[in-house]
Amino acid sequence: MRITIFVTGGTFDKEYNEITGELYFKDTHIREILDSGRSLLDIDIKKLMLIDSLKMTNEDREEIAQNCVDSESRHIVITHGTDTMRKTANIVSKKSLNKTIVLTGAMIPYKFGSSDGLFNLGCALAFVQSLPVGVYIAMNGKYFRWNEVKKNKNFGRFEKI
Repeated sequence: MRITIFVTGGTFDKEYNEITGELYFKDTHIREILDSGRSLLDIDIKKLMLIDSLKMTNEDREEIAQNCVDSESRHIVITHGTDTMRKTANIVSKKSLNKTIVLTGAMIPYKFGSSDGLFNLGCALAFVQSLPVGVYIAMNGKYFRWNEVKKNKNFGRFEKI
């Protein structure tokens, strides 16, 4: 089973500038994470963009959805910023694809060393292999149908609606 990972940015791939104190994008860390986790999965990584999801446009979301349509893979993981995952998942779901698609992200950048992104990515990879066709969000060790979840900003976690 081949899994495609579409990288779109979000906190997952942000880095910290020690001089300015700002977070920024340099490149994705997905291959490094998979290698350090000793992944044996057949994975194709495609970087679509590196953008904060709050700055993502409808055109960006359509590009993500179109890549899901065009992909030969029936198992897709999308790394994405947590603030607007549902918006992107909504657009992807409207394509009515016969694929299992799981969006995931992180609250803490991977480069901080204590990121939840490693766990979230591992869970998303397991869920994409085992869930039926549909669009899901995987965070905090749980999966949710995209339209049955919300981000609780007070507690920094995703919850079922």
